[in-house]
Amino acid sequence: MAWIFSLSAECGGEQVAAVQFAQHFDAVAWMLSNGRQVLCQAEVFQALDANWWCRVYPSGISEVGINTPETAYLMTELGILLYQRLRSAPTFRYALVGVEVDEFRTYSELLEDASTIAFPGLVMADTVWRVMGSAPAFRPFTFGYVWTPYEGEAYKPLLSSSTLKRQLNELLLAG
Repeated sequence: MAWIFSLSAECGGEQVAAVQFAQHFDAVAWMLSNGRQVLCQAEVFQALDANWWCRVYPSGISEVGINTPETAYLMTELGILLYQRLRSAPTFRYALVGVEVDEFRTYSELLEDASTIAFPGLVMADTVWRVMGSAPAFRPFTFGYVWTPYEGEAYKPLLSSSTLKRQLNELLLAG
């Protein structure tokens, strides 16, 4: 199973908004600090709630999640680049960068979770933020948008090492 690092943005009920958003990111290339060039690809899809999404995913990055500290570093570097480009993107309702963030919340789920939705990296249109009660955890992102600042990606050795998992399980069983 692939674990894709991407930017996912919910663009509302009009397909044209998602297409314009995708065009803003599609074929954008960056050179990373390790000398690797990445190229963004963007795709548009409609979710079960009939709203339109755009997924932007850079090429050449891990598809097995964050399995090394270096991968976490590169994904964080890409995350910052994606958020920088997001500041000048066409309109969207909300967006998030990370591993497996596709359709992380439908619009109705977002509204239902208003009291607990302030997780790192979430960018929302001011209008959505106000409908949700203007949570104080959000700060200005760019004109018309607020966010909870991105904290980067994290390497968690217990998630990627079977040896460490086994050692922890032995410790837990012994206690």
